[in-house]
Amino acid sequence: MTGNSEGLLRTFKAMLASPSESEIPARVRAEITRREEIAERLIGWVQLALMAVFSTVYFIGGRPLVGGSGANFTPVALSLYLTFTIFRLWLSYRITLPTWFLVLSILADVTLLCALIFSLHLQYNQPPSFYLKTPNMIYMFVFIGVRALRFDPRFVLITGLASTVGWFALVTYAVQSEQSDMYITNNMVIYLTSNSIFIDVEVTKMLSLMGVTLVLSLALVRARAALVNAVHGNAAASDLRQFFDPAVAETITGSEDLPMAGRSETREVSVLFVDLRSFTTSAASLSPETVMKVLGLYQQAAVGEIERHGGQIDKFMGDGILATFGAVEESPTHAADALRTAAALVAAIDAVEPEVRAAGWIGPFHACCAAACGTATVGVVGARNRLEFTVIGTPVNLAAKLEAANKIEVSRALTEGRTYDRAVAQGFDDKVVAIRRGRHIPGFSGQLDLVVLA
Repeated sequence: MTGNSEGLLRTFKAMLASPSESEIPARVRAEITRREEIAERLIGWVQLALMAVFSTVYFIGGRPLVGGSGANFTPVALSLYLTFTIFRLWLSYRITLPTWFLVLSILADVTLLCALIFSLHLQYNQPPSFYLKTPNMIYMFVFIGVRALRFDPRFVLITGLASTVGWFALVTYAVQSEQSDMYITNNMVIYLTSNSIFIDVEVTKMLSLMGVTLVLSLALVRARAALVNAVHGNAAASDLRQFFDPAVAETITGSEDLPMAGRSETREVSVLFVDLRSFTTSAASLSPETVMKVLGLYQQAAVGEIERHGGQIDKFMGDGILATFGAVEESPTHAADALRTAAALVAAIDAVEPEVRAAGWIGPFHACCAAACGTATVGVVGARNRLEFTVIGTPVNLAAKLEAANKIEVSRALTEGRTYDRAVAQGFDDKVVAIRRGRHIPGFSGQLDLVVLA
């Protein structure tokens, strides 16, 4: 039995478990605050709508109530509260409403409702027990429910406690009243047909208020934990997308199952390899800040062209870039896209050379690239806690060797005959610089027909 109790206690604690918001990054806390501000505006609009409905119902159909010849403070109270609600809504668009102001707003909500309920016995010239039977008490539950829109259990608890205290005060006043025609009863028929008070009924109302408050608060504890986790997770995913190609990230997050190491498939892809000439030699004489700034300019230009033509970044390797076409998602134009990218990329990098020089770069600044297509294995590699989506196969090796051959061929962008023919079949019709047949490529057996793209 003790074991079961401990198990239930652990389960209950787990249900209430919430990440410490003080331990999450400041940018995540800022996002939570932003969402709370939006929620507070929503609460303001909902309360304004409720007030508009309540006021409309009162002034159109409720003002000439039969028997209502006594003092009536409802129009003044509604007008003041409507003004306060509009001011609060306007202020929520200007600043982040402080906690003390929100608490004050809650107290104003409950005070208004209690005052309106209290005024009913004056308006109808009845003993105080009269207002205990009116249905206006239901609005207390509405105010409690509206506060749940913020996903903060504190304000629901405050609203529920204030409502319970307010109703307790109304009941206490009615019980202590010296009206001669009012008395306490435990007979339901007498209670419903006279100006008597049934204490059990009023206690039940207060218990209902607290019950709804506690259930909503417990639900909001769980909901807020989910909100914090969701915002934290979204921020982390957004941050990580800067380290992964968006298409790769979308494939992973949209997958029915979490990708595991070893999962792969074979398909025809094109690979583009990009490299800067003499980068290591020139970078050795420059400050790290200059080197990183130059790398940033170069990579921004290169990535822009790759993505513009439908490619995905597989990885950065210092000054080298490995991009794929048709690997993440099958493409009927992968080879044509890769060749178009090769020529455009060289021109784009040449265009940023003035900025590179202004940043302090010395020596040559030229990018070379090469593209190759073929059947490759596309999948996930790595260990349990470190996975990577990549492409493995002949096109990758061939693209790297072709890029190195730019130095021998005195070219800027190369491909080989088979890839070129595949690209032409896919619609590639750009002019090429030259076709060189029967060339030997270091590290590759046999001869290849090379196509100089730039």
